[in-house]
Amino acid sequence: MRIAYFSTKSDMTKIKVRIGESLDQALRRFNKEVLRAGILQEIKDREHYRKPSELKRQKAKDLAKKLYFERTHQ
Repeated sequence: MRIAYFSTKSDMTKIKVRIGESLDQALRRFNKEVLRAGILQEIKDREHYRKPSELKRQKAKDLAKKLYFERTHQ
């Protein structure tokens, strides 16, 4: 079992269950908030260590892809 410890901008995602709201609806809202906060993506990013050179290479690759897309789809 892997446990990831991390700190985000908004320490914890919280929702208040509304009156008359089912648990399924509240859970759905909570999941949307977690996605919006980027918590799952951060966990995935921290699951494996990536060297700074790998991050730099990936960033350059993403930028090149973005620029290519912008040039070809104007």
